[in-house]
Amino acid sequence: DSPLALAQAHETRDKLKAAHSELAEEGAVEIVIIKTTGDMILDKPLADIGGKGLFTKEIDDALLQGRIDIAVHSMKDVPTYLPEGTILPCNLPREDVRDAFICLTASSLAELPAGSVVGSASLRRQSQILYKYPSLKVVNFRGNVQTRLRKLKEGDVHATLLALAGLKRLNMAETATSVLSVDEMLPAVAQGAIGIACRSSDDTMMNYLSSLNHEDTRLAVACEREFLSVLDGNCRTPIAAYASRDKDGNCSFRGLLASPDGSTVYETSRTGPYDFDIMVEMGKDAGHELKAKAGPGFFDSLQ
Repeated sequence: DSPLALAQAHETRDKLKAAHSELAEEGAVEIVIIKTTGDMILDKPLADIGGKGLFTKEIDDALLQGRIDIAVHSMKDVPTYLPEGTILPCNLPREDVRDAFICLTASSLAELPAGSVVGSASLRRQSQILYKYPSLKVVNFRGNVQTRLRKLKEGDVHATLLALAGLKRLNMAETATSVLSVDEMLPAVAQGAIGIACRSSDDTMMNYLSSLNHEDTRLAVACEREFLSVLDGNCRTPIAAYASRDKDGNCSFRGLLASPDGSTVYETSRTGPYDFDIMVEMGKDAGHELKAKAGPGFFDSLQ
């Protein structure tokens, strides 16, 4: 029931109503609020309580038990495997993938004085910040958007980073002090993308969701998630990736693997036709390249 999760549910409902007249009738679509473990335990890093699946498990259970018919997810919270009996046939058009820098005293990360404290629960953000600005300190910082902005105002930290997509969906983009380019901060896998799941046996829901699917987004997300899957991102591994259509209509992919302290960063890129099978292969190949570069010792040290 975070404001952002509700905004995404409302966006999905509105799109369904606009596309299907029978769903526009009063009471045809009901929004069910489900508390997830990830939303309830906020004093520990995600990796310590079981990883990103904690934002989806209770919702998956409700779907499989028939208490809900479709599930609306932030794709960056969805594990690379789906529970048996569920399918994710739909991605809504992707919002801006960039990260927003929010601070009351400086206009960018580069302007923060040495020793400044940046709040972020994301190892991806932490490692990229420390790689470029080793004089800064990053602390665990969880909670919904409103909670984090309140903590920032109260002086718990000097600055924080949030996904610009979430701020835009909440009509709060103006709270961003500045926006980081993807060169300065490579996004999380599937950042800015909403995914909608249903039971794999439910043809009616599958048809409804297929009508909302944005294919460019679905392919980009599949490419990035394949990269993540190869690297076995378990919330202890800082991983970033971004696939997009370039000006020639091809897929441009960039991937990053780092150590949490930012001391080691591996990067790679790929370009190829904007085609599902080829893009999935690109993501997989890029993942294997960085896995080989890092070597097994790299991953062992993160356990």
